[in-house]
Amino acid sequence: MKSVLITGITGQDGSYLAELLLEQGYEIYGMIRRLSTPNLSRIEHILEKIELIEGDLTDQSSINNALKKSQPNEVYNLAAQSFVATSWNQPVLTGDVTGLGTVRILEGVRHVCPDARFYQASSSEMFGKVNETPQNENTMFYPRSPYGFAKLYAHWACINYRESYGMHSSNGILFNHESPRRGIEFVTRKITDAVARIYHGAAKELRLGNLEAKRDWGYAGDYVKAMWLMLQQKEPDDYVVATGRTHSVGEFAELAFREAGLDWKKYVKTDAKFIRPAEVNLLLGDASKARRVLGWEPEVTFEELVKMMVREDLKRYEK
Repeated sequence: MKSVLITGITGQDGSYLAELLLEQGYEIYGMIRRLSTPNLSRIEHILEKIELIEGDLTDQSSINNALKKSQPNEVYNLAAQSFVATSWNQPVLTGDVTGLGTVRILEGVRHVCPDARFYQASSSEMFGKVNETPQNENTMFYPRSPYGFAKLYAHWACINYRESYGMHSSNGILFNHESPRRGIEFVTRKITDAVARIYHGAAKELRLGNLEAKRDWGYAGDYVKAMWLMLQQKEPDDYVVATGRTHSVGEFAELAFREAGLDWKKYVKTDAKFIRPAEVNLLLGDASKARRVLGWEPEVTFEELVKMMVREDLKRYEK
């Protein structure tokens, strides 16, 4: 039986990946930070089938301990300070967790389980101020936030460990991917949650930043399959994972309110406090390499994704 260690298992991607790997018959270990009230809501339904190990990306010894305990065949590094807006307020922490944290795991793998295959969660935010559209594996990076440049540091660390030590380490450059399990602070979930609250009379408006910002949005459940496929390849490599379609924040809001039978223009207000110091206006991914090499295809459409998220939030507030 193959063993796997997932950092960030309590997050959106970690929970979907754990479900996928359980189906594949893996023995699953998840590394989680010690919190006074741990947030296990996304993995509650599979807690009996997995083993959790305390560890922190800022602490090398705890990472080494998690690797020794799990003896993994595959390691998926999904943990990060992953919220762009927070990275402006906490740039040093973001660099320590998201950037240096990856190097600590790579070092741990190199010394504890050098044959393990390693997946690094890279991000489309590394493209930032894009100089070509769509973006592929050869597009120049131009990050526009502390989160973006911390992810870029981790991305290059992964490549350097691959080339220097012959490690099977791959980067998945994932474009925005959402689901009903998305954190409430992210704009898509902020929208669908507000729709549900307004529908049930618990709120009167929704304040957003740049409605014109465009993103390539896919479904997280589809994207974790691409992660797994990368580590099944003979050779490690880097892949863009995206739908190849782009939509604005305004379009997302319009569709979400329509799903609840509401006119978005009556409720959505723009608020300058949600505008970032440096905005990323357009992200659109070219995943043709992932399609060709991995045989990966996104299955859930943008429209289906928005509806799925709205319905789940409506259901939650009904309770």
